[in-house]
Amino acid sequence: MHISEGVLSAPVLAAGWAITAAGLGAGLRKTQAEELPKTALISGVLFLISLVHVPLGPSSIHLTLLGLAGTLLGWSVIPALFTALFLQGLLLQFGGLLSLGVNTAVMGSAALAGYAVFKAAPRRFRLPAAFVAGFTAVMTGAVLVTAALFFSSGNLALTAGLIFAANLPLAVVEGIITVLLMLFLARTLPDYVFGQTGI
Repeated sequence: MHISEGVLSAPVLAAGWAITAAGLGAGLRKTQAEELPKTALISGVLFLISLVHVPLGPSSIHLTLLGLAGTLLGWSVIPALFTALFLQGLLLQFGGLLSLGVNTAVMGSAALAGYAVFKAAPRRFRLPAAFVAGFTAVMTGAVLVTAALFFSSGNLALTAGLIFAANLPLAVVEGIITVLLMLFLARTLPDYVFGQTGI
């Protein structure tokens, strides 16, 4: 879901930075001091997981864990993502610093969509909701990337459509992995995740 430098138009870049600034403000206000170690840990996981790419047709996909990250962090996921993406752009030229605002806005919105879906589910349906959270996060990100490319240039419409299609199988895999990771964390670190997941 990383958009490289030189692809997006100036208005889309500006909109991305405006959304990211608002999200960072909200995320930093809602992040409690005792949550900082967990936020930093998940930021590190997000940094690493998106570096492993699998070729798929004209594009490539990678796990995002955005549904899980959103569920565990809530609004704190925005600062966690911003940090991970900033370091990727700075150290690895992955994504880029100009497109950092759009990439953070896209991924942050996707993570919060997964968080909202999970939190809306009754407690007895938390495991199915974990699947839907992972699926929803990927598809929300795919829609937003598609929109960012489309509104930057009509010539990118076909590319945007291909990227959207490539993320469909990933969304299913993410849903399954989100369930498995939540079960694993619930068994190994119950005090760490129960308050957020109820599992």
